[in-house]
Amino acid sequence: MSITEAPAPAHQGTTPMSKEQREQFERDGYLVIPGALSAAEVQHYTEVIDRVYAAEQEAQRLSPEGAMHILSAVHRCPEVAPLVDHPATFPLVWSILGWNVHIYHSHLDVHPPIRVPKPYRFEWHQDGGRQNRELETDPRPRLSVKLAYWLSDVSVEGRGNFKVVPGSHLQNWIEGPPRRDVEWPEPPGAVEVCANPGDAVFFDRRIWHTRTNNYSDVTRKAMFFAYTLRWIAIRDEVAAVQASPEFDSFTPVQRQLLGESLHQPRFEHTYGDHQWGHYPETTPLHGFLKENGLLDPAHPPLKP
Repeated sequence: MSITEAPAPAHQGTTPMSKEQREQFERDGYLVIPGALSAAEVQHYTEVIDRVYAAEQEAQRLSPEGAMHILSAVHRCPEVAPLVDHPATFPLVWSILGWNVHIYHSHLDVHPPIRVPKPYRFEWHQDGGRQNRELETDPRPRLSVKLAYWLSDVSVEGRGNFKVVPGSHLQNWIEGPPRRDVEWPEPPGAVEVCANPGDAVFFDRRIWHTRTNNYSDVTRKAMFFAYTLRWIAIRDEVAAVQASPEFDSFTPVQRQLLGESLHQPRFEHTYGDHQWGHYPETTPLHGFLKENGLLDPAHPPLKP
């Protein structure tokens, strides 16, 4: 696959989450960021995901409905690396989680219109997998957040929209069927999140959500990146990303987010300690925030 350079973002990446955004995020569990990507960026990343889709189609790796759900986004498509710390959205990540973070999970999604109705399946869930079975607090800790970049028009309902129950990130449980194939009412208060091409959605992993079926005439296209603390294991294929010829061209912050093994040069065998955040001075995102005065306690959106 040929690598093409993404258009330069029009946004600055040094503005922390505002007081109003934080209040809304803590209340609802998600935010919509209008116009996170410029029109040129939308066109660029749409062409990128279309090339990936064409390759998957040729290799006969699509679902029976022609849908694509590819994990490890940067591994499969290095061209999407600029999205991992996009200046219009990444400040929301470090405002909530701080500087000791990486991407643990990402995916590229294409869902064409469904022509034959699919059997019913109850797909409501929280992200986190085993975390939701093995953590015992109520509510469970946040641990991770996720960014979704929309490349297709989901400004009206019924196009495979992201669907959430606002405020449900503080609930460990919602009512559901005894089996996923048993028809069941939607959770009370559920809403389809509408967005234009180029908008992003930032959400708490704990919010109860699902992807709706796309029975429209619009192909749903989106890219997702999930961030967590560096002492939590990565699900993506980071070894393959780091072995790629493109990895050295990524910025230090991007390499941190993509799981680069950052070692404290004064000691040996410090990988685990570094993941735990014991060496902030050698952590690129900490350096970026410090250089821009964003570690100052006067900036309340940033965790101390």
